Amino acid sequence: MSPLNPRVISVVLALLVALITTTFVGFVPGRTGFTLFITATASFLSTLLLVFYMLDYLIFEEINKIYATIQRLKIKDFSLSRKKLTQNASPLKKLNNELFVYVAKKQREIEELKRLEQFRREFLADVSHELKTPIFAAQGFIHTLLDGAMYDEAVRDKFLAKAAKSLDGLDALVHDLMTLSQMETGEIKMNRERIDLVHITQEVFEQLEPKAAKRQVVLNLNAPIPQVWVKADAYRISQVMSNLVENAIKYGTEGGKVAIAFEDDKKEWLVSVKDNGPGIPPEHLSRIFERFYRIEKSRSKDKGGTGLGLAIVKHIINAHKSKITVMSQVDKGTTFSFKLDKAEVI
Repeated sequence: MSPLNPRVISVVLALLVALITTTFVGFVPGRTGFTLFITATASFLSTLLLVFYMLDYLIFEEINKIYATIQRLKIKDFSLSRKKLTQNASPLKKLNNELFVYVAKKQREIEELKRLEQFRREFLADVSHELKTPIFAAQGFIHTLLDGAMYDEAVRDKFLAKAAKSLDGLDALVHDLMTLSQMETGEIKMNRERIDLVHITQEVFEQLEPKAAKRQVVLNLNAPIPQVWVKADAYRISQVMSNLVENAIKYGTEGGKVAIAFEDDKKEWLVSVKDNGPGIPPEHLSRIFERFYRIEKSRSKDKGGTGLGLAIVKHIINAHKSKITVMSQVDKGTTFSFKLDKAEVI
């Protein structure tokens, strides 16, 4: 039996009271042994009953009621057991501390749910806005054609081309939304294999060379060795490199430079994509990986894109157990960096 059990506490206190009472009675003239026995017995029993009632019914019983209420509420993550309560020197203080910790934890969860709810509302508003733009544009061109513009061959071809461009943008947006959603829910798994970053980067450069040439942007690759082998998903890493390089071309300085560099970092390769463009203001750096976040919305719209590229990049890099970082200085350029695990060289 635990020394802090209510019965034990009652017996100890009753014995102390009986001892003190009997000691005082022992100094009374003419007392007898029977008187001392009756005094000791009466004081012991009365104190025992009184203290036991106070502890068991007025304190521990209330604690049991609180604990029973907790159990009825099915608070599974409430870690305090009845045994721990009754064996504690200060059960009410212990219970109060545990409840404080639990309430603080739930408060943090509530705040996180509120944050996510706010994020969901903003996301739905952004999606609605992004979807409406190409849909309304295509509608406008098609209705104009139906109202008679189709009979003018030059106008018809021009409006059909613009409607097709709007629908292509809508298709790209839906595709990116689906990709991002599948990544967040874990439906898309990374197929990690041995791949050569140099080869992937060269392919990306070939694909984006027309866009770079249009803005007179020079693409540079700086690799310390001819082949840089990493363990990663070839398609997804190609997607990352394409997004980062295309952004650097679009938002960098016309006639500028985009450089990709690989640096040996023991068990990993450090990949960096750097431009010498206008840079990103400090107040925007913490938000550029958010969905649909644009630094200058009007200019970003003119340059195309779905506004989901960097969010997808972040998810892909995170899925490779890594992290993407960004450093930027206004009027000096921006550098995106991440690491990938090295693969064995065969």
